[in-house]
Amino acid sequence: MSSNVLWSAKVSWIPGALLFVGNIYAGSRALSKLPIPFFLLLQNTSEVIVAMLMKITRKEKLSLTKFLSALMIFLAAVILPLSDPQFDPGGYFWATIHFVCVGGYKVFQKLSKSYSLSELEQQYLSYLYSMVILILAAHPSGDASDALEFPHLYSYRFLSGCCVSGTLGVCLMLVSVKVKSSLSVEHYGIWILVTKANGVLSFNARGMEFKTREVMLQLYKGQVERSLGAFSINCTSSSSVMHCVGALKGILLFGALGEALLVYAERNGAEIKG
Repeated sequence: MSSNVLWSAKVSWIPGALLFVGNIYAGSRALSKLPIPFFLLLQNTSEVIVAMLMKITRKEKLSLTKFLSALMIFLAAVILPLSDPQFDPGGYFWATIHFVCVGGYKVFQKLSKSYSLSELEQQYLSYLYSMVILILAAHPSGDASDALEFPHLYSYRFLSGCCVSGTLGVCLMLVSVKVKSSLSVEHYGIWILVTKANGVLSFNARGMEFKTREVMLQLYKGQVERSLGAFSINCTSSSSVMHCVGALKGILLFGALGEALLVYAERNGAEIKG
């Protein structure tokens, strides 16, 4: 590849880098406010964004199976905040920005094959651009001043934890690229589904029960009620708290089934193309 083409590819990747920055920034904000299983369910909505954008840009036909999977994922993501007794508008706002950026980034990757960049090069450029953008935006956004007020800023454990987290994140990215290149699309999707299922199964019912009781004491008349048509959860007594937790687990399971159906649809699509 000539140097001119390479530089053109690097410059052309800037929109993807901006989506990557939105992905990691909004994702970190959302994770600070939402439980991990909730975040993973909402993240799956990015596949709905991908399906919609690919339908618009490439006129791709959606199979019935893929349409049903997208519908299940979308419904689960809509019902979740309406049924969450600890509803945090900020958390769901940042989660929405996150999955929109994730979906846009995936579509940008699919539409930019002509840039002749390998996935590893794409990741490298995304990390490089994101570092520059976040450094420049740290002061205007107020994140720099907030960081200086962090009580554990000079703690050895905090600094070492940041270093370890960053190192493991890069290693995970490299392993993901390697695994994705060595596995078929459907097998890679199955592995992603298994990892997300572990996150859903780790949902702490006891912790949710304790926090829900705290919320019940703080809310007016101890009522937490959010409804969507026939979907309604009312945590008005300690005996119904576990019903709320059970309903939330059901929503998470429904979203996971939607993702499993999506993996099945992708597999059938790959077989048809093959």
